[in-house]
Amino acid sequence: MILESGKKLGPITIAYETYGRLDKSKSNAVMVLHALSGDAHVAGFHKGDEKPGWWDDMIGPGKAFDTEKYFIICSNVIGGCKGSTGPSSLNAETGKPYGLDFPIITISDMINAQKHLIDYLEIDRLLCVVGGSMGGMQVLQWVASYPDRVLSAIPIATALKHSPQQIAFNEVGRQAVMSDPAWRGGNYYGHSQPENGLAIARMIGHITYMSDESMEKKFSRKLKNGSYNFSFTPEFEVEGYLHYRGDNFVKRFDANSYLYITKAIDYFDLSFGDKLFPNSKEIDIKFLVISFKSDWLYPSYQSREIVKLLKARHADVTYCEINSNYGHDAFLLEFTEETRLIKHFLNRVYIYAGKK
Repeated sequence: MILESGKKLGPITIAYETYGRLDKSKSNAVMVLHALSGDAHVAGFHKGDEKPGWWDDMIGPGKAFDTEKYFIICSNVIGGCKGSTGPSSLNAETGKPYGLDFPIITISDMINAQKHLIDYLEIDRLLCVVGGSMGGMQVLQWVASYPDRVLSAIPIATALKHSPQQIAFNEVGRQAVMSDPAWRGGNYYGHSQPENGLAIARMIGHITYMSDESMEKKFSRKLKNGSYNFSFTPEFEVEGYLHYRGDNFVKRFDANSYLYITKAIDYFDLSFGDKLFPNSKEIDIKFLVISFKSDWLYPSYQSREIVKLLKARHADVTYCEINSNYGHDAFLLEFTEETRLIKHFLNRVYIYAGKK
């Protein structure tokens, strides 16, 4: 592939999973797009799994994305570390992991790679593209890059571009990783990865994923042992939770992938000119835009900006702000309300597709 930076990347591997069956007309395919730390394993159990895929409550027989009706596809983004080509992959030219020799990638590059997958599956047009957070950015990029290949789109808890505050949080996370001596300038493969730095980056992230209300409800000022121990070891339950999340993250995610993916998110910008829709193009895509009231990482005003842009182009768009106290994590947790909205929307799109 020729990347947006002008550099070449290849050969490329794309890891993906599918659920349900593609119908004879190949018109029932739904592309699910994951967030920063997600992967292709969106539902069900792999052998040895203690937990199912990251959106299991939404995908399966009778669920929002009914696998008896729809064919669900989810792929790991390029730049990731769960099977698709990324900085931890072997560079064919050197026989060693890329490290920082891996070129900078963008959300657009991720979508171009996914388009190769859709071509490989011989699907001319996706019934729907759906995703939350960075997944929502990929949804919007699909619309911008390949509008003729998409019938409907569901961007959830996302934005047309990152605000300075959102970029700032990502930069602090990146600096935490790169400041860890174990990072070794990105060449830590064959050694231990920068666990401390990556864990801190994840701890920062988790603070932004929750809301003040959800943290108060879950932790309040509860102490792990019931009293102060007058030391700098974690005493409050919220401290223990953040350490737990950080420690678990380093076991399943590559530090360099974290750097590359957060940079791709920061570069993303479809907010100006006709970048989302060329002015000469008619819009034949139906949209369902979802946000969450307590989400302060991707606040609802950013979803309303998407809706405003779409309505200015006379697009068929439905907007819903869900009243949830889970913060940004709500897109992974509010499955009852999301199911109600998405089931109705997808059914309407499915009927429309059958008439075309």
